[in-house]
Amino acid sequence: MNERRAARSVEAVFREDRSRLLALLAARFGDLDLAEETASEAIEAALERWPVDGVPDKPLAWLLTTARRRAIDRIRRDRAFAERLAVLQVESDRAAAVLLPEPGFEDVPDERLQLFFTCCHPALSPEAQTALVLRFLAGLTTPEVARAFLVPTATMAQRIVRAKRKIRSARIPFRVPGPDELPERLPTVLRAVYLVFTEGYAASSGDDLLRPDLADEAVRLARILHRLLPAEREVAGLLSLLLLTDARRAARTDAAGRQVLLEDQDRALWDPDLVAEGRRLLVPALTGPGAGPYAVQAAIAALHDEAADFDSTDWPQIVALYDVLLRIERSPLVALNRAMAVAMRDGPRAGLALLDDLAGAEELRGYHLLPASRADLLRRLGRTSEAAAAYRAALDLVGNEPERATLARRLAELADP
Repeated sequence: MNERRAARSVEAVFREDRSRLLALLAARFGDLDLAEETASEAIEAALERWPVDGVPDKPLAWLLTTARRRAIDRIRRDRAFAERLAVLQVESDRAAAVLLPEPGFEDVPDERLQLFFTCCHPALSPEAQTALVLRFLAGLTTPEVARAFLVPTATMAQRIVRAKRKIRSARIPFRVPGPDELPERLPTVLRAVYLVFTEGYAASSGDDLLRPDLADEAVRLARILHRLLPAEREVAGLLSLLLLTDARRAARTDAAGRQVLLEDQDRALWDPDLVAEGRRLLVPALTGPGAGPYAVQAAIAALHDEAADFDSTDWPQIVALYDVLLRIERSPLVALNRAMAVAMRDGPRAGLALLDDLAGAEELRGYHLLPASRADLLRRLGRTSEAAAAYRAALDLVGNEPERATLARRLAELADP
């Protein structure tokens, strides 16, 4: 075997199992820095040994054994480090012993679930949680995470270092929450994955509308969560939502990368396999009392995907689902989306009245889709000058170039109908 082939083998194993390797090491030693360092050393060792000895039958097991040995060697050399890890391990074991799992929890197949909950611990800020999920579970490099957050690499590196330091100083255990904690803790994990997807679905800035790398990673993370927590309905709901939304990816831009709005999309380009899988997952997500917000959003996405064309969309049912969603999650963003659905059901004047009620919402301050939505409804009402002002307000706020081009085109059309 030549060196290039060995390198490809290492890369394939590490890309597929990196998060599991890190999770296993972090769970064993209770330290993300140590897990990262020894995983990297194991990769270096593989690049040296596999060209000579051949790729082992169980590459992940080889990497894990090598990394564990490197970790133990370091602990033996550093007494203070060993003492600190021992304290963390005892506390983690004690916490795990107190919170006994319900039947079925012992069947969790690997330690990645522990790493999810550690990265999304409530002691960490939402920004830190998402950054850690991208870094350690999605496998993005620090520069890639920085691009996702639109910050310099050095800034993101510092943020990740501070988050890891917080995990150590707060002695956050590497464990899955017990049944009493899970309902409170799981939404934070799901939110982190959802935020990764939304940035991939519509990038907050840059020359491209889509970030397929982030969307793909979010779907992969949601699949891992669903595999690890198959009985959790909101996990199924989140995966369903991502698949039903991502199914439209190929139709959302044209050959030149320009944005194609939902009403203009070629629905033949939508991925029928993703739609079918998303609909299958929606059934258990909605079965039983108290559907969660991701399941309800997935039901809305399914109605869009099932419509033969934009005009045949079941807007009354979509409005009804937004009513349900608002009862679950009283968010101005949900109210904005509902207003646009009402505009499709009852006409632009009805939708505009609802948008005007949101004008003072702090959460929507600086959000370009509020003035953009107003502009669209004002245009449909023939209130050209007001629509133009709203389009200009949206252009001042938008960060994504394809979306900017769409708004500029609509503004130009007002001047030259």
